[in-house]
Amino acid sequence: MSKAGNLFVEGDSLFHRMDGAVKLILLLTWTVSTFLFLDLRIFAVMLSAGIGMLLLSRIPFRRMALLFWVLMVFTLINSIFILIITPRFGSTLTGSNTPLIPVGYDTINAETLFYVLTLSAKYLTLLPVTMLFIFTTHPSRFAASLNKLGVHYKMAYAVSIAFRYIPDLTQEFKNILNAMQMRGMGISRGDGNLWRRMKNLSLVVVPLLQSSLQHIESVSNAMDLRGFGTGSKRTWYMGMPMSRSDKWMLLLCVLLLVAAILLKGFWAEKFWYPF
Repeated sequence: MSKAGNLFVEGDSLFHRMDGAVKLILLLTWTVSTFLFLDLRIFAVMLSAGIGMLLLSRIPFRRMALLFWVLMVFTLINSIFILIITPRFGSTLTGSNTPLIPVGYDTINAETLFYVLTLSAKYLTLLPVTMLFIFTTHPSRFAASLNKLGVHYKMAYAVSIAFRYIPDLTQEFKNILNAMQMRGMGISRGDGNLWRRMKNLSLVVVPLLQSSLQHIESVSNAMDLRGFGTGSKRTWYMGMPMSRSDKWMLLLCVLLLVAAILLKGFWAEKFWYPF
């Protein structure tokens, strides 16, 4: 498998050197802490910290651009649907109603706009740490770290393969799409209406599945030939002992989770609305 066959970006930052399992614990802790709240103030602090960690990792933006824009589009579509379908949903959370934007059948109020802003900030808060985990974690090191935490090596290796083959599937999709376009299948704006273009695009699924199954069979045969799974344990070429910085990060994760639970229990409101 080629070096380019995974999302890992080479680097020498603190997060590149960090144990993969520790980064997974950081991601899970960050996710749990984020979903405990619906408070824009907390999201602003967490988002700033996440962006700071992402900048410290020095990952080129062009490598993260696709994931970034996918989440931006998802957040925008989600916000539009909330405003269109439930234009006064914010009133159920605040008990007040401040009409703001008439949309014919109803009026979008200020409470719903603030709720949508808060919800968008919630999704964006997860983005930096998620990208940090994806782009600074080498699949083999991550699998070794999971095994070190007690995850069976077969499951750990399955996770490693999944990480490795996401970019390969993306490239395979592009190759199949280009081949079908050369044979006259139109998916561009001038090749028909939206329904026809979506129908043409769906035709890529069948050859993509066939190609994926062939990859799975090839990998499975290669692993069987090498005796994978015959032993109860296995060693890891890229396994690394946990460093002092990893232990400090684990302690910070515990403190973050405890602080989030205490804030949720004794201070934070269900939905913070400043007006």
